[in-house]
Amino acid sequence: MTPDRLTDDEVHALVKSVNMSEIAISDVSETKNIRSFEFGSDDLSLLGDYYALRVINERFARLARTVFQPMLRVQPRITALPPEVKTFDEYCKEFPTLMCLTTSRINELRGSKMMVIQPEFISTLTNAYYGGVLGQKYKPSTEFTSTESRIIEIVTEGLSRNLLIAWQDLMPLTFSDESREENLQFASFVDGEETVIICSFTIELPQENKAKFDILYPLQTLKPIAAQLRSRMQSEVVDDDLTWRERLERAVTEVRLTVNVQLSKPRISLRQLIEVQKGDVYPIQLRDGLSVLVHGQKMFAADIGEIAGFNAITITEKLNQNQTND
Repeated sequence: MTPDRLTDDEVHALVKSVNMSEIAISDVSETKNIRSFEFGSDDLSLLGDYYALRVINERFARLARTVFQPMLRVQPRITALPPEVKTFDEYCKEFPTLMCLTTSRINELRGSKMMVIQPEFISTLTNAYYGGVLGQKYKPSTEFTSTESRIIEIVTEGLSRNLLIAWQDLMPLTFSDESREENLQFASFVDGEETVIICSFTIELPQENKAKFDILYPLQTLKPIAAQLRSRMQSEVVDDDLTWRERLERAVTEVRLTVNVQLSKPRISLRQLIEVQKGDVYPIQLRDGLSVLVHGQKMFAADIGEIAGFNAITITEKLNQNQTND
């Protein structure tokens, strides 16, 4: 059996090791810039290293390309930066007055999130969407135009939809009560002293400076799922990363087409056509089986009628290729 008490040699060795460690600690503290720290005083330690949030952001960065590519007509490179923690006042100091701010409520977490997009990038998207070229100089403005507001609506809806997909592995979320603002000081998000988690994404485009957009979460919103955010999240849900063919098919099916109904085909002579004057009346006969034309091409046969006090047509037949050529 081993004795319960230490021998004299063991006690002297133990005391000597303690004295040597104190000397080493004092030498390090004198030569290095070390500040004191009290365990439990830092509330941010509850979220660990944000591993799960990093995974969500990386997945979201891949999905976000499908929102910008149809507008820019190039494949942007989107990079998810490591999350940062600041007070809301500190965050607001870095940006100009005019910003694209979209706030929505996260129902499951009983909190909110804010999406912040730089006005320079909104101008680039608007210019490219309506046929412009990349690389044009941004002209600062005090407010967004109606066209830019429409672009903001399209972009934020697409990003929010993809953000929900990115969160599916950790927990399914829903967004509601969406509102938009153009000034950080007027945005009803959180108090200035409250801490927010900033998830930033950089966008690299040819002939353009790097653009950036941010997603902000209040610290209090993510605290209930701190344990899940520290976990090594594994992907169990297949990413909805559409292929080029699927994106093209979706874009084609959303194209708006002009539909016309041919009521009659009266015939007049060239002499009558030359002598046509304002007020002349030419009788026509309405018949069954009217032709419905889509961009000048016969597609359907229809009958004319009325519904709720408005003129209407009823599709009676879809014409085949031989019938459309007649």
